[in-house]
Amino acid sequence: MDATDTPIPPPAVRGPPAGSRLLPRSLRARLILAALAWSLPLLILTGWGLSALYRQSVVAQLDRDLAVTADSLLAELEADDAGAITLAEAPNDGRFQRTLSGRYWEIVRLGPGGAEASLFRSRSLWDASLAGDARRLAALGAREPGQPEFWDQAGGPDGEPLRMYGRTVRPPGAAAKVGLLVAADPRPVLEGAAQFSATLYAALVLLALGLAAAVALQVGVALRPLDGVRTDIAAVRRGRAARLEGPYPQEIEPLTVELNALLEHNREIVERARTQVGNLAHALKTPIAVMLNEARDGETSALPSLVERQTLSMTRSVDAYLARARAAAMAEGLGARAEVRPVLDDITRMLQRLHARDGVEIRLNWEPGPEPVFRGERQDLEDMVGNLIENACKYGGGEVHVAVGARDGLVRVRVEDDGPGLSPDARVAALKRGVRLDEQSRPGHGLGLAMVVDLARLYKGDLELGESLLGGLEAVLTLPATD
Repeated sequence: MDATDTPIPPPAVRGPPAGSRLLPRSLRARLILAALAWSLPLLILTGWGLSALYRQSVVAQLDRDLAVTADSLLAELEADDAGAITLAEAPNDGRFQRTLSGRYWEIVRLGPGGAEASLFRSRSLWDASLAGDARRLAALGAREPGQPEFWDQAGGPDGEPLRMYGRTVRPPGAAAKVGLLVAADPRPVLEGAAQFSATLYAALVLLALGLAAAVALQVGVALRPLDGVRTDIAAVRRGRAARLEGPYPQEIEPLTVELNALLEHNREIVERARTQVGNLAHALKTPIAVMLNEARDGETSALPSLVERQTLSMTRSVDAYLARARAAAMAEGLGARAEVRPVLDDITRMLQRLHARDGVEIRLNWEPGPEPVFRGERQDLEDMVGNLIENACKYGGGEVHVAVGARDGLVRVRVEDDGPGLSPDARVAALKRGVRLDEQSRPGHGLGLAMVVDLARLYKGDLELGESLLGGLEAVLTLPATD
């Protein structure tokens, strides 16, 4: 291997984006996961919120019950003539009569240091007291009478946690303030809230499963038209249909339209290839037949010049069809673009020097507007525009005007000369393959303006011939533009 023959490494294989590797390849799975990704957190937050609201509501109801008991005790408090506090009647709730039932009340005399003495208590307390938190009761005694306070306290009469209600009051005629203490064991209501939460979460789990099943069913129904598209494409591939037919959902219809356009484009390419092969075979058939006949006649004197002429003819035909094939391939490619201004500047400068002895003057005018950019290959643009300007220089009277502009997504190149021009019939004939503008006085390769027409139409453009304002021929080339 020569030192310059360095092996070219194979192109790097570009994998899918990093984010897509985490997603399943199935579109159905992606849609289901996307639906569950927002619905499951929403269900969890809903369950947590409802559970918290229910727990808050049962605790609030317990606090209201404690406040009602305190109000009933306050209604029975009295003061005698000596200022001593008496309780006319205790609450008749049976839970306050049963020892260590979990419901308690107590009335204490408050002082600066907290509870100074227990005045009255429920039978359920037995020999225990609710005034165990001296600091809490001292703060309660410092408050203005009538302001209630709720708090949680550990270590009840039976070692249970307590939900406490405290309130400072001064009965009419009483010498000192007293504190109303009402307590309840919150565990029964909290256990009920926990059971509610468990039932709620179980219901939400069932709802999540049902939602997942419903999403899977919905996705299956929504993606079913894609199965129909796949079946129709298989029918096209097997030759049972020429295009995708049948009603499709409006979200899939643009896809089927593009697929039909792709199928039509492939048919055009195949038909174009067949036509090009046939034309090339026809173009080569006659020169080959002429050389065979001459060779069989045994006349060798004229054979070299004949072979040279026919070989040149075949070479021109092959070059022309290869150029068309290359242009056809590049016309369908993506990203091809060529700025028109440098191409026109180079062509006009070259042809001006080439035909300077004939007195030809080329005037290049740029129409106002955006800078024209051809959506195609620079070489094809040079071939088309160069052919038109060169014909104007050859067959015109010496004055050639070229106007270039871009508008409505198209590039337009107008070439005018002051020559004799062409009749309408001659214009049509000039666009046919193998016809030159002047068969007698000017040399040519026999392709004429037909090559320009073929290249332009490969790019979805066109060439029109008309009468110039200068009195000669006008050629208007229209090509697709890009940014």
